[in-house]
Amino acid sequence: MGSTQTESYFVFMNYDPEYERLRTDRSKSGVKELDVYLSTKHDGLLASTLEPGSYQKTSSLVIVDGFSVEITEDQANVLRSANGVRIVEKNQEFA
Repeated sequence: MGSTQTESYFVFMNYDPEYERLRTDRSKSGVKELDVYLSTKHDGLLASTLEPGSYQKTSSLVIVDGFSVEITEDQANVLRSANGVRIVEKNQEFA
């Protein structure tokens, strides 16, 4: 059984044509629509893959289709096999 200690991970998603379409609209409403789209998409992935209350999403990343989340190593392994996920990497902090 893995550790129950949570750590910060980055999750990057596979190519998404809707993300690419929304990213090209730099108007104020386009930026807001992209933010809402990504937040909803990322929240939905976490809710459908991990136990409620067992993780803490810290941010959605707009420059890339990804997000940061506080999870355990076991949860990171579950996300690695989730549909639409390209890569899950532990945040490496440098001194």
